[in-house]
Amino acid sequence: MAESPPDQRPPTPRSWRESPIVQLTLARYREFYREPEALFWTFVFPLLMAAGLGLAFRSRPPEVVKVAVVRELEGSSAAYDGLARDPQLDVHFVDDSAGHRELRTGKVALLVIPATRESIEYRFDDTRPEAITARRLANDALQRARGRTDPVAVQESFVRDRGSRYIDFLVPGLLGMNLMSSSMWGIGFSVVDQRRKRLLKRFVATPMSRSHYLASFVLARLSLLVIEVVVLVGFGAFLFGVPLRGPLAALGLASLLGSLAFGGVGLLVAARPKTIEAASGLMNLSMLPMWVLSGVFFSSSNFPDAMQPFIQALPLTALNDALRANMLEGAGFREMGSEFLVMGAWLVLSFPIAVKIFRWK
Repeated sequence: MAESPPDQRPPTPRSWRESPIVQLTLARYREFYREPEALFWTFVFPLLMAAGLGLAFRSRPPEVVKVAVVRELEGSSAAYDGLARDPQLDVHFVDDSAGHRELRTGKVALLVIPATRESIEYRFDDTRPEAITARRLANDALQRARGRTDPVAVQESFVRDRGSRYIDFLVPGLLGMNLMSSSMWGIGFSVVDQRRKRLLKRFVATPMSRSHYLASFVLARLSLLVIEVVVLVGFGAFLFGVPLRGPLAALGLASLLGSLAFGGVGLLVAARPKTIEAASGLMNLSMLPMWVLSGVFFSSSNFPDAMQPFIQALPLTALNDALRANMLEGAGFREMGSEFLVMGAWLVLSFPIAVKIFRWK
């Protein structure tokens, strides 16, 4: 009598702790905290970037422009007195030769030569923005000193509210960039590294599906996502007063969708490469356009209109726009709907394709 073939079905886990996806997700955690580089780039680097750029672009008064006046000429004293009244000009007397030397070496932006009491010569390098500014400020100061009247009264008001500063624009962009980098590198590098070490071949013999293996990376990213968002947003709000005007739930959903979308893209990029070098090249190739175009450090609207459809379709552009709309403008779920759709589309398209084309070897 022939023996019946052994049951090929995988054993049913006795508890949720023995579930393959739980054990694989826990393995992702162990891989992460055992890598000091991953901890640095995920948590420390964005804080250092925000602190450095926030200090570099902090609110400060207008810069003072250095101007020199040639002495011992008719009208030199009157020109000096007129220029000295403008607080944005730092004025001093020089000899003619010294003035040209300071202008040539960049120590002053503008050299003022009073030809007569009624005429002034300005010497400056018109390729230097500060020289053009100095020329405009000096001319306005001297014209007013000579009795020019302005027919239109002008008032100045400075907008320095929270939300209009560069640091307010920067922090959401850094958060989006960090979510993209940690999601794609954290997932893609681990998958390719295990394939390179031939660990994936051993997983084939285990009671685990391909979707379980790939989903474990995404689930591990979700818990780390909470820490990333809280640390960076809290850092910006506490140190620089970056506003949080929108619903926190909408902020969390935007971060979640963005992280999932980038996780799917990371899995897609890592589905086939067998070496770290190949995966690194594909990662940089996919992330570089978003670093440049998606408005991390400056607005994506600076690019030509012809490029805007492509730029707006990028997942990092959608994430950055959603984060800024929520944090700076108080946008909720409805106002962020188009950005949610873009990120959701990237997730829906990338993850199934990654599962389909994924190779164990």
